[in-house]
Amino acid sequence: MKQATKFIHAGTEPDPSTGAIMTPIFQTSTYVQSAPEVHKGYDYSRAGNPTRTALESACAEIENGKYGLAFSSGVAAADAVIKLLKPGDEVIASNDMYGGTYRLFSKVFDKFGIKFHYVNMSDADNISAAINDKTRLIWVETPTNPLMNIIDIAAVTAIAKNQNILVCVDNTFASPYLQNPLDLGADIAMHSSTKYLGGHSDVIQGCLVMNDKQLQEDLFFIQKSCGAVPGPQDCFLVLRGIKTLHVRMQRHCENGEKVAHFLRNHPKVAKVYWPGFNDHPNHEVAKRQMHGFGSMISFELKDESPETLKKVVSSTKIIALAESLGGVESLINHPATMTHASIPREERLKNGLKDSLIRLSIGIEDADDLMADLDQAIG
Repeated sequence: MKQATKFIHAGTEPDPSTGAIMTPIFQTSTYVQSAPEVHKGYDYSRAGNPTRTALESACAEIENGKYGLAFSSGVAAADAVIKLLKPGDEVIASNDMYGGTYRLFSKVFDKFGIKFHYVNMSDADNISAAINDKTRLIWVETPTNPLMNIIDIAAVTAIAKNQNILVCVDNTFASPYLQNPLDLGADIAMHSSTKYLGGHSDVIQGCLVMNDKQLQEDLFFIQKSCGAVPGPQDCFLVLRGIKTLHVRMQRHCENGEKVAHFLRNHPKVAKVYWPGFNDHPNHEVAKRQMHGFGSMISFELKDESPETLKKVVSSTKIIALAESLGGVESLINHPATMTHASIPREERLKNGLKDSLIRLSIGIEDADDLMADLDQAIG
């Protein structure tokens, strides 16, 4: 089945009782049983709900995986993965990652005796150097947030498989339209479904996809026991979003390329971070493992003063100053005070995230309007 057809039909069948072409919203907490332990596959909606089941099947299918699990947020999905570990275990993670993930790792799980090593994964040799006999998980984010570094998933998984280490790839920035980590050897593909999967900035959700049955059972136990599950209305919204993922991503990518080149040629812009440029450090890796370069872009102005930065991010008229990404509308963001504020400043600077960095999530509006908006804001 071709990708576009898969996205539209993944996980869904007409409702057998009514013929409804859209999966119903099963707004129920519990299910009637004909006798103890005799039911129709569902007993309580924390453990399972038919709308969620359809979404989980869809997530698995579009990521070329066997099993999907939906969570109440992307961070809740990440939380479940770390709960596979025990005190004394160690994790190797990218030094350039979403601030919420860093906060979860450093402020929550550090206290439970799980140690995190943050390394520059653009060079896979840095991962090998950080591995020891306590390493149980490698956490990959590619493209990274917000510096758009590209990590070679196949190279990471080759290192991990030799030492029986799990690999989880946060695939949020790429989406299953552009990248499929399981095909490259990863054990788990993770998404903040809030972003491109939902696509309309109207839902908070996360998901995990895997091929290994035991891993699915372990993560399902965590999902059911800890209870960070999405409601059926949210599942319906993400199911609906997935149906248009391919057409949205086509326009996202087209617009992203235009805006990235516009910014690079702007006289007041110092640097643009986008993996589609031929001189991006890992452009060849991106070409090999992705089907396009996406619409996430970061840039720095030549004038790095706080006053200029504040003026630019506050002056766009079409592009909204807001957290998040991946919706049909374009967003502008200041990572140092917004999405990555939870990372200590010295750590941000050490990893190349300047206070002056601006991040864009380019939507599916007319690209000329977006470029004109940025031009008037930059001045």
